[in-house]
Amino acid sequence: MRMDLLAKDYLERARNRVIDATSALTRGAYPEVVRYSQECVELSLKAALRMVGVEYPKVHDVGDILELHAGRFPEWFRARIPEVRRISAELAQKRGPSLYGLERLGRSPSEIFGEDDAKNALSEAKFIHKLCCRLFKELYET
Repeated sequence: MRMDLLAKDYLERARNRVIDATSALTRGAYPEVVRYSQECVELSLKAALRMVGVEYPKVHDVGDILELHAGRFPEWFRARIPEVRRISAELAQKRGPSLYGLERLGRSPSEIFGEDDAKNALSEAKFIHKLCCRLFKELYET
């Protein structure tokens, strides 16, 4: 499989998650916004790793892998890795609660995530997706 085609597919699927998250935000479905935003970040970052030839582990948060292979990325992307790692880790931690809530505490997803959480998650997902799309264009379309 060509890595450029795989990365392009991941980025397209990530873009679809942004569309889904935006729709969920307009409906007030805040836990879904968080979930779709996390999926966008995960797919975008896995696309970035594919672009530079890194096989990633099958985990939701690949921020540590990005840092481990930082030297494979252009300087402008490398400079953003600390922020990218933070976003990836935070959203990965919210992945389960956004779908199932905190059952042991008796809290549903809707009790955990509100509008501000949703808007922040979507903003961060768009930021990550934009970075990874820029990387794709630089590596494959120039």
